[in-house]
Amino acid sequence: MFPNFASDPDAFGRFAERFARYMGTANFLFYMTIFVIVWVLINVVGLYGFQWDPYPFILLNLFFSTQASYAAPLILLAQNRQDDRDRVTIEQDRARDERNLADTEYLTREVAALRISLREIATRDFVRSELRSLLEELVAAQETEEDAEAGPIAEKRERRDSKGGPKTQAIPRIRPLSTGTPAPGRSN
Repeated sequence: MFPNFASDPDAFGRFAERFARYMGTANFLFYMTIFVIVWVLINVVGLYGFQWDPYPFILLNLFFSTQASYAAPLILLAQNRQDDRDRVTIEQDRARDERNLADTEYLTREVAALRISLREIATRDFVRSELRSLLEELVAAQETEEDAEAGPIAEKRERRDSKGGPKTQAIPRIRPLSTGTPAPGRSN
């Protein structure tokens, strides 16, 4: 005879939320206003001899009191359920924020470690400047070697090599590049 709320414990809570949600709409206020106007007109004018609630409208007042006595707990129940949902949402947000903070701190540490390790890595410009200085040293060494070979040491080397003495591998000649032409096999 009575609805069984025991099988679904949230059924009454869902009903309370629907009721509270409906009571907070303009439709509810509009229909309640129409109901009160019709009630008052019928009982004041007495259409067709109906006057079941004369002027002080005690029965209407009783209906409103009953409605208020049921509406207040239902609205409180709906608010409590909403508070529970909000609490769970806040806990989930807090946990997500903590994970985001931990991830951000980890990434910050990783970026700092990368910055520290990058300080020790040679940059392209540094490597180029070192190669240029080595190239200049090699060209200078070759020029001094060519100047030295023009003298008596070159003659001794030629004699020694012609006599079957040990030959050493010659350093290839390096010519400095002119600024406008690319090296053979390279493109800019």
